[in-house]
This record gives sequence, C-alpha cells and structure tokens, in this order.
Amino acid sequence: MAPGLGRLGPFLSTEVLDVLRVLDATPAPHGHELAAAMALRDWCAARWPDIAWTVQRYSPEGANLVASCGAGPLLYSHLDTSLNAAESEAAITGRADGCGPLRVRDGRVDGFGLGVARGPAAAALAGFVTARRGSLLLAGSGTHRRGGASAGVLAYLAHHPRPPAAIVAKCGPPTVLWEEPGALYLRVEVTGGYGAALAPDSAVPSGGIAAYAGQILAAVSAWRDSYLGSRPPAGQIGPQVGVGAIRSGSTAKPDLLPARVRLDLYVVTMPGEEPVRLAAEVEARLRVAMAGTALGDCTVGVTAEPLHPAAGTPRDAPIVSAARRLWQAEFGGAPPPIAGWTGSTDGVVLRTHGIDTVRLGPQSGRSPDDPRRETLAVDQLVAFSRIYAALLSDPSPSLDRRGGSTGA
Repeated sequence: MAPGLGRLGPFLSTEVLDVLRVLDATPAPHGHELAAAMALRDWCAARWPDIAWTVQRYSPEGANLVASCGAGPLLYSHLDTSLNAAESEAAITGRADGCGPLRVRDGRVDGFGLGVARGPAAAALAGFVTARRGSLLLAGSGTHRRGGASAGVLAYLAHHPRPPAAIVAKCGPPTVLWEEPGALYLRVEVTGGYGAALAPDSAVPSGGIAAYAGQILAAVSAWRDSYLGSRPPAGQIGPQVGVGAIRSGSTAKPDLLPARVRLDLYVVTMPGEEPVRLAAEVEARLRVAMAGTALGDCTVGVTAEPLHPAAGTPRDAPIVSAARRLWQAEFGGAPPPIAGWTGSTDGVVLRTHGIDTVRLGPQSGRSPDDPRRETLAVDQLVAFSRIYAALLSDPSPSLDRRGGSTGA
C-alpha cells in the first residue's frame, strides 16, 4: 500500500458516497449517458477544480467522462447501467414500479445500478482524485447491447494516447483477474407458415410454431450442453450460454398463429472462437434435431453478432504483479485462485489494443427489498478505492513501460 493511503478511510468513504449520490440522481442507460456525464463533470469540476474534467461525446447522446493527471495507468469503469431505471425493464425484471433512491444504512449502500457499475465507478473516481496520477475513464456503452459494443472505450482509445497499463474497476469475484472471456450474441430463427387460431391446420406446423417453442428450446439446450462440454475452462476463464430472449407472434393479435420463433442467446467464449463458425454449428445442430418432427418443414437460420474476443494479460505483467501485491497488503492474504470465470468487460478491448490490463473490484449482492437494487459494503468500496489509488501511485518504473498483451 502506498504511504499514507491506509489513513484515508473516512475521507474516501465521504468521497465515494458523495459520488454515488450524484450518479444516482441521473439515469445513464446504455448509449444515453450524456446527461449523467455532464452532471458528474460539473460536480467534480466544482469539487476538484485543479483537475480537468472532460465530457467526450461518441454519439449524439452517448458520452464518456475523462480526467487526467499526467503519466500513469488508465483507471477504467463505466457510466451506463445494465437496466434502464426509467422503464425498469419490466420484460426482464417483471416489475414496472420505480426502484427508489440510494440508501445508506448499517455500513452498506443500497440502490439501483450499484453493481453495474456505479459502486466501483465511484470507488475508482475517489481513488483517482486521491492519487492525482494517471487517467480516469468512466465510459459510456460499457454494458453489452446489440449494435453498440464498447463504443465509449473505443472512442477514448481513438483520441487519447495509449496508456502504459489499465485497471478495470468493476464488481466481480473476490480476487484479481488478468484474463477475461469473450462474448457474442446468437440469434436463432425458426420459420414455418402463419395461420389462424380458429383453423390450427392452416399454420405450419399445425397449431402454430409457438406451440413448439419447447422443442426448439430443448434442441438449443442440447447444443449448449455440447458447447460447454467441448470447451473446458482454461486459466481463469470458462464458457457459458444463456437464452436471454424468446419472441413469437403478436400480443395484440393472438388469434393469428405466428410463423416464426426467435431466440436470442448470450454466449461467453474462449480464446480462438470464430462467431460465424459457431453460428453454423448451432444451425446444423437444430436442423438435425428438427428433421422428422413436426418442425421438419420449417427453416432455421442462426446469425452471430460478435461483441469482443477473449483476451488476457501475462500473469507476470507489472500491473498484475502490483495488483496482487496491493491486494495482499489491503486484505492480508494473496488473491484467491479462480477458474471458470464467465464475466467479460471492456478489459478485453483494452488488451486487444496492446494494453496490459488487470480487473478487480468489490462484490455486490441483490437487495433483499428489491432484486433490481444492489447492495455493497461501504468499507469494501473504500478498500478498493485505496487499492486503485495505490495502483495509480505505484512508483515502480515498470508500470510506465508499454507492453503487449497475449491471448487468455
């Protein structure tokens, strides 16, 4: 730990909670972070006028908040939240009521979007202003969405010098990560012919394809088992697949039997995965599963939307060594080993740009009052603020050495 950082607990606690209150006041959905970035920029500029706080737009409503105190690593987190607080994402959460404001009680903070990623973002900002070294990027588009992967960090990299190393401040496992998997979306479409509910045989298959959604899901589930079985975990990371959306027909006109079922999958990938080949693999598996069944006359198509490939940093890279050392200094023990981690962040984007990157942050939980809200221990946020500040302040010349990254 850097000299004096251990005495900063009360100061950092105040800073982290104040930043969280600013973030909680303005929604920041993916690709629409401009209002939140401007509000936080204005607040930071008034509080720390000796630092230049800049809003970098990457689209009409998308924006990053950027600050720099000279040479040193890049400290990264993001502004956007996984859910949209304004609409509450009722199709996902099953609720359409408001989430309520931030609360602090019994040493914990409880609120919307804390885990992804307001809690670690606030800890990163407080650590940055403590260290007064390196750069801070609170990016837009840091969560996964169709059609807008990593726009914020890519805009930053396009207009700023490449940093010597990067630290990703994000909730995750209780350890230090130097490898992260990749991610992509798969869209599966099975199409027959539409008909009328009053005449079931008018549809292909008879009764309408929506009635066979279970059969399609079973075939996808069988492919998932094969995918996971053929791609064992390696190093710190592992594969995963989830069916995140299913759609068929019209809720406004259910007297018509739909011709199509659409599934959207999120796939966590290992190094070397080729999205087009993976889509072809799923399509072939479904064709075989449908042959000779009521779905045999239907067509199937699978398309892939890559988000980013898996990437890693060498375990002996200076930024990784420093993070492991500072973890031990803060928590009194070495970072625990981990295998099969399936979370992917913009850390892989930084690595594919030749930047040695390490990821570490607090562990969030769901609020017992509302699962859309998350809860974090204030003292854990403060502990990671100290680690982030120490990583930025590390006097080792090796942290200013530019180095390449390797596959995970």
